[in-house]
Amino acid sequence: MDKSGYTLLPNRADNKCFGCGPANPHGLQMQFYTNGQTVASWITIPPHLSGWSNLAHGGILFTALDEIMGRTMIYLLQRFILTKSMTIEYLKPVPHGRELKVEGRILEVRSEREAVAEGTITNDAGEICTRATGLWATFTPESARKLGVADDETFRWFEQLMATKG
Repeated sequence: MDKSGYTLLPNRADNKCFGCGPANPHGLQMQFYTNGQTVASWITIPPHLSGWSNLAHGGILFTALDEIMGRTMIYLLQRFILTKSMTIEYLKPVPHGRELKVEGRILEVRSEREAVAEGTITNDAGEICTRATGLWATFTPESARKLGVADDETFRWFEQLMATKG
């Protein structure tokens, strides 16, 4: 799938997150790219994350959408986030072993503390297979630090990520 027009966003090498951690050999190891309007990731669901026979497990698709919408909020809003709620639609079967595009966009900023995002999973034929909307709590870095949302290394990564916005 075509990644032209997208720029790779930095990640932490020691990140063990199931969705995006390069240090988690059992996870999705999502890498994130932006075109300035959306955040995207290209993934292939491995067979060990199957549901029925040759299909990707629905919980894995949910995880990929949670990750993409979260990273979209972090990067485009320059905020720390926590998922409040998500609604998902499974529109077409998603076979494992094929490249998928997972993309997030911001739909609405409701307030300084709340925003709504949409995420989609598109197959190699360009068909949207799975779609989700999510409601997110958003935090300034200062608020996130006071609440203990993340460790110091995560705050350093966040500052590095924000520096890429120029």
